[in-house]
Amino acid sequence: MTQNATVMTARDQADGESRQWHELQRIILPQQSQMDTAGLYVDTGSAFGIQLNTTDGTAVSSPAGTTADSTRELHVEDFRSRRSTSVRPGERVSFGTYFNAFPASYWRRWTNLREIRLQVRTEGSGVVTVYKSNARGSLQHVETARVDGTTTSSFDLSLQPFGDGGWYWFDLVAGSDPLVLEEANWLAGGEEPPRGSITLEITTLNKPDFCLNNLRILAGNPGAIKDVQEILIVDQGTQKVAAQPGFDAVRQQLGDKLRIIDQDNLGGSGGFARGMYEAVENGSDFVLLLDDDVVVEPESIPRLLSFATHCKTPTIVGGHMFDLYNRTVLHTFGEIVNPYRFQPDQPVAEQVLGHDFARANLRHTPWLHRRIDVDYNGWWMCLIPTKVIRDIGLSLPIFIKWDDAEYGLRAKKAGYPTVSMPGAAVWHVSWIDKDDMVGWQAYFHTRNRIVAALLHSPYERGGRVVRESGYSDIKHLVSMQYHTARGRVMAMRDVLKGPDQLHEILDTKLPEIRAMAKDYPDAQFESDPDSFPTPKMDKPPRRGQGFKAPSYTTLVPWAVKTIVRQLSAPISSASQKRPQAFIAHQDNKWWRMSQYDSAIVSNAEGTGASWYRRDPREMRELLTEAARLNAEILRRWPSLREQYRDALEDITSFESWKKTFESHSSKSQ
Repeated sequence: MTQNATVMTARDQADGESRQWHELQRIILPQQSQMDTAGLYVDTGSAFGIQLNTTDGTAVSSPAGTTADSTRELHVEDFRSRRSTSVRPGERVSFGTYFNAFPASYWRRWTNLREIRLQVRTEGSGVVTVYKSNARGSLQHVETARVDGTTTSSFDLSLQPFGDGGWYWFDLVAGSDPLVLEEANWLAGGEEPPRGSITLEITTLNKPDFCLNNLRILAGNPGAIKDVQEILIVDQGTQKVAAQPGFDAVRQQLGDKLRIIDQDNLGGSGGFARGMYEAVENGSDFVLLLDDDVVVEPESIPRLLSFATHCKTPTIVGGHMFDLYNRTVLHTFGEIVNPYRFQPDQPVAEQVLGHDFARANLRHTPWLHRRIDVDYNGWWMCLIPTKVIRDIGLSLPIFIKWDDAEYGLRAKKAGYPTVSMPGAAVWHVSWIDKDDMVGWQAYFHTRNRIVAALLHSPYERGGRVVRESGYSDIKHLVSMQYHTARGRVMAMRDVLKGPDQLHEILDTKLPEIRAMAKDYPDAQFESDPDSFPTPKMDKPPRRGQGFKAPSYTTLVPWAVKTIVRQLSAPISSASQKRPQAFIAHQDNKWWRMSQYDSAIVSNAEGTGASWYRRDPREMRELLTEAARLNAEILRRWPSLREQYRDALEDITSFESWKKTFESHSSKSQ
């Protein structure tokens, strides 16, 4: 092949390259500070897809994942830039990865595109091989081109076969000398639709280091924010981002794009509602909501915008969440709300929460090739068209929890879908590293789940929502988590008060819950383990085996016996002077905790521990009140449902939120 030759398809030769092409997605490589994520960008060696029976299509090998036949360690020193890498002689590098494969089925389902072009510019000799997959995870060869010298290889690819799932990607194999990828792009034919403008909004509360780091990332990637009209920081904390060392330098880099609004702590829903409000007010076409405690892949921003502008109808497009402390682990590939339990759920049975791409990359994991359709996307990274906001309103005024899920369900009911888009993501602290369901957050989980179910449950009495609420009350009480149980009781009382007070209590409820902590030892933490007496059991465990979870068949009698013991059995005097055990956070299970009179329990962050103590009087009071409130909610479900649904338009309106912002904000900076 001659120098500067172009590998041309038959169609190119026929039309003389007369068609216009515009960029959908660029091939990228990790930033220098993110080299532990390199496997999300490139893969090595050959891969085996799922093995299928050629008669009936059933899986012959395990669908959970397969292994590469010759996986090699990545050479991160070969990464020349964010767009370019070198392939060593005789080696194979694959771009069939999370960030670089093309999610063909998503473009096939949600846009009008029916063909794309892959364009690869290389230097050196070797081959470029294009592959595709189907929804089952079968890997299929598409086309191979030999390259030599400075070459641009173009491949026209149909999106028609990707109805249920599947990706496109390419591999590079070097010859006897290194083969350099200069750049590669996924393109679409025709004139590019208007991209629109974005207000990028970050809600922050006393996490200025995270927030400043993301501002530095954005400032250092001007191409990623070229369509961003405004970067808005809604600062609800006391440790102000603008007061941090280094902020002035970042502000100078971002210039007029950066604006900060200081307002009282109205929670995530109050901060994100402010971002939605300001995006509509300043004329943006989209608002991009970001959590403050994330690390963003900046290329995600143009990818989300590119997809959104090609969608057939206004569509909410979200990014995925990887674990900040284990950066190749994906939280979830997409979520729905189980309508009967009204809990987040997985759309397909094969899907794995916490999938680790270091163990099984995209090419090796068949279930990742099925398109996942969702009800909502977490607001750790979510692009919302302002047309949707003008139509259905802003977030519910519920501080935190369930605001993103409720908004997705509300949008879906109004005809606006949500897509969790592969190849766009942030790194965020995993839920397993947070005490997410206990302490002060329990109030918001409880109240907001019931409110969301009242608004959207298709079942006459909310399905299992109230029943599971009662189960949760019992689990927390037998675990000696009385502060959590008290917060749940408070939540149910507030549900019964109706929707009209939701704006009013936005900034007062959290201080009220935290003020109760002084009355409950399970809510008081010590950072020094020596602050507690040495644990000691009165009696050794039975047969030396310790405590075991009850089986399904013994659960009911076991639970009755446990509750009776918790309510009536005398408390060991020794357990009041010293704990009976030290329980690590991962062992803090309700069935284990129910067998103690007192225990030291560490928190999820590993920063402290608290002393749980059994209190029959407290349990009796809370159990009685929780049962009464659950019964009252169930009895009044039809009238409460009507009350909340009638109020939804008003409490999420621009007018209601504007009044709240005006009473809780200071001037923009």
